[in-house]
Amino acid sequence: MSTAAQPIFSKGEDCKTSWHDASAGYDETDTHLEIMGKPVMERWETPYMHSLSTVAASKGGRVLEIGFGMAIAATKIESYPIEEHWIIECNDGVFARLENWAKSQPHKVVPLKGLWENVVSTLPDNHFDGILYDTYPLSEDTWHTHQFDFIKGHANRLLKSGGVLTYCNLTSWGELLKTKYDNIEKMFEETQVPHLVQAGFKKDKISTTTMDIAPPTECKYYSFNKMVTPTIVKD
Repeated sequence: MSTAAQPIFSKGEDCKTSWHDASAGYDETDTHLEIMGKPVMERWETPYMHSLSTVAASKGGRVLEIGFGMAIAATKIESYPIEEHWIIECNDGVFARLENWAKSQPHKVVPLKGLWENVVSTLPDNHFDGILYDTYPLSEDTWHTHQFDFIKGHANRLLKSGGVLTYCNLTSWGELLKTKYDNIEKMFEETQVPHLVQAGFKKDKISTTTMDIAPPTECKYYSFNKMVTPTIVKD
């Protein structure tokens, strides 16, 4: 249990330059994904990933997903009546999985290779009906803030009017709910909403739902018994 007490990132740690070609460690049962020793995704997250997917696909049309991981969210998005599914993934091993997975999906899949910072700037304005942002933080410096770099820099521009954004940063939120908050709605309201408003989204277009969840006791990044799904609609 001693490892569970260690922070996910040590001071000054930065994985960004090595992340793309680091081994994608899917375990034999396909229930855990580790990259560079980091717990990127675990299968117990499935009900929550499905909640995010349901929001992202709720407008149909063209959906952008940032971070492929274990295909949990992606597969759920594909179950909805969308038209196109664009997916950004930077890790080589995960991207190979994405390309193979894409072949058997019911809707058009557009796999996009690279760090999102390098890919999203090439995407057209007002292009997507839904966006799901769920990437892993790549440095201690951006552990709690990387989602805002995307949201402030690109989300409004990429969405069509009436389009919807949802996202999570479980590695950050899990830490905040261990160290600073015991109320998940308050955590989201105080640490997330001000940034969403700064990004140009109207406060009355930002809503959340919460769900009960039971993370396994050995999970290193999340131990709270609830998760929050944001729905942010562009005017």
